[in-house]
Amino acid sequence: MQDNAAANIARNIKQLREVRGLTQQRLSDLSGVPRATWAHLESGSANPTLSVLTKVAATLQISLDELIGPPRATGRFFKVGELKVHKRTGVEMRRVIPDAVPNLEVDRFFLPTGKRMTGAPHTPGTREYLACERGVVEVAVSGQIWKLEPGDVVVFRGDQKHSYRNAGDVDAVAYSVVAIAPAPG
Repeated sequence: MQDNAAANIARNIKQLREVRGLTQQRLSDLSGVPRATWAHLESGSANPTLSVLTKVAATLQISLDELIGPPRATGRFFKVGELKVHKRTGVEMRRVIPDAVPNLEVDRFFLPTGKRMTGAPHTPGTREYLACERGVVEVAVSGQIWKLEPGDVVVFRGDQKHSYRNAGDVDAVAYSVVAIAPAPG
């Protein structure tokens, strides 16, 4: 099993490094892990500690499971039914990015005519971006109201009370990108 993990780590690191156009030295600089360790990891001859694996995964922006698991294909296709969907007060929110990306949420909102949804304030320092694709979406943030039409975007502090409302006479679609600030401490 460990031999498979070492081989998987080697293939995954090499593939990700090459696809991203990075050198072992650049990865070393970004991670604090010595370049020689990166070379050993890529050769499959390393026996890394959990601390090293965590730094490597963070530097490559992947999960530990992805790092030690079998290499993935260069792309993956998801049918609409495979994406996480949740509903709140009649508003459908569907994840746009199927993988967990630290501190980032991207959702497609489907707001039927007349529907309103209250957003949950996020950690202090969080930014939210809302882009209207179809219909008219009204966004209220701490007493300020913006009316978005197709193509409009609003950026606001996601740590404040906020809500979304379909303010038009047709179903509305909007995309929400939330850049979550890390929790203090």
